[in-house]
Amino acid sequence: MACRLKTFILAPVSHNFLFSALLKVPMFTIRIWDLPTRLFHWSLAACVIGLVITGNVGGNAMVWHFRLGYAVLTLVLFRLIWGFAGGHWSRWSSFALHPRQALTYLRSPFDPQMHAGHNPLGSWAIIAMLFFLLLQVSTGLISDDEIANAGPLTALVSSNWVSWATSWHKNWGKLIIVLLVLTHLLALLWHRFKKHPPLVPAMLHGDKTLPKPVPASRDRTPHRLLALLLLSLVAWAVYGLVSLGT
Repeated sequence: MACRLKTFILAPVSHNFLFSALLKVPMFTIRIWDLPTRLFHWSLAACVIGLVITGNVGGNAMVWHFRLGYAVLTLVLFRLIWGFAGGHWSRWSSFALHPRQALTYLRSPFDPQMHAGHNPLGSWAIIAMLFFLLLQVSTGLISDDEIANAGPLTALVSSNWVSWATSWHKNWGKLIIVLLVLTHLLALLWHRFKKHPPLVPAMLHGDKTLPKPVPASRDRTPHRLLALLLLSLVAWAVYGLVSLGT
């Protein structure tokens, strides 16, 4: 998707407030987040919220807890693959993961062109969230509360593994996911409080307005159909995995 050029009028004022001049600054509207990435983001958020609610309610709600867990597993595996096939800013190669980049980001003024996609802290947050979500749903597959609910793959592993997985899933795993979600929300507020451009709108419509052009993400019909195909294949694989225990 090509960049769209806009012009903003700024009125800089000198220190003695006697001189001012109008300055035309070109701004470029660029597609940063492709539709598959945006749908993944909001779908994952909805599923995680649903998992926390159904897990705390228990009882009949656990039917949906399992379903949402399978959905999260599908979404996470899809995102891992999409990191190689997605739009420019959704690819792992665009993530700023070097620790030095994170320190520079914290110390230096914000430059929207340098971090059009995920900034260094956001990049690490995505990695952490995907890792612990994958670990959480994986342990859920082999957990057993010894009352009414057991993961579909408990019969395929030893009792020691089931005991460890159940303990992690109900305690540390759940706590870490909640803390990561809260940290993500606080980071959004911190980012906005520091008068940086808001992050949420771009994850809704896909575009960011930047002072300099950067590579735009592919987001046309063939690209979206590829995402749908990959998601379908991953969903089929997750269904096959879950069926191993039946």
